[in-house]
Amino acid sequence: MARGKGEDGPHPVDRYVGRRVCEKRISLGYNQSDLGRALGLTFQQIQKYEKGVNRISASKLFDIARFFKVDVGYFFEGLAEGAPGVAQEGAAFEHDFPSTRQTIEIARLAPRLSNRRQRLALELIREMLDTPEPEAVD
Repeated sequence: MARGKGEDGPHPVDRYVGRRVCEKRISLGYNQSDLGRALGLTFQQIQKYEKGVNRISASKLFDIARFFKVDVGYFFEGLAEGAPGVAQEGAAFEHDFPSTRQTIEIARLAPRLSNRRQRLALELIREMLDTPEPEAVD
């Protein structure tokens, strides 16, 4: 069994931190090989880190933070006590999706749209996925 894997796969925190590394790497325009070279690792190891399959040691996370010029805490932002997937064992994060250049750019650009255009974009995406709109919660 690989480090970072439990009965149901990688620990949610390992996946979260790995996803944050991936998102930051992509937003800065680096590929996995670039990050691997900077850390003295293979791109395969970076893949394993980003998927949460292998845990990132404290020293390696420190090196990654220095390379990206962010605080180590950046990788844990949004991960609070009681967050889905952390407080309840085995639960998935609500935003458990693969990070791609496109999803990151959509997330970065969407807030610049008016509320009306954000709703239109959301409707378009839902229609393309054939996903019904969730019922409103009162």
